[in-house]
Amino acid sequence: MPARDLKNKAMPSKAMQTTETLRSPEITKIKESGRTMAKKIMIVDDEQDIRTTVKQVLERHGYEVVSAVNGDDCLKKISAGEKPDLILLDIMMPGTPVKDVVSKLGKFKVAYLSVVRTSEAEKENLMKSKNTVDFIQKPFDIDKLLNVVKKLVG
Repeated sequence: MPARDLKNKAMPSKAMQTTETLRSPEITKIKESGRTMAKKIMIVDDEQDIRTTVKQVLERHGYEVVSAVNGDDCLKKISAGEKPDLILLDIMMPGTPVKDVVSKLGKFKVAYLSVVRTSEAEKENLMKSKNTVDFIQKPFDIDKLLNVVKKLVG
């Protein structure tokens, strides 16, 4: 599915945007060493439109967001010291196979993003890794994405 289709599905309507501005955003904060920090989400997707849209939505709801263009970029950022509370990882990207990326992520929570329709058996196979915590089908609506993120990291 082209990125523009997902973008149209994921972007809130003008009415939704108006409603959202009337509500105070959910600020997801934790106390660490006497200072307040937002939960950090890493979005790993090879499509710029997806990264930008998800980043804007999550930041609007109080999350700190880091982006990576593929699995190799994700691993590089983790090695450089990034410590996300959750990684939203596209299943189909160029470079290192996603299963290999997930196995190298160790303790980091991973939720797969997939535009490809997958069977329940395929989902079960993908969810076998200890650190894989959810599976989000693209195109997703904003409320579903936010509910999953909130459920997984608070």
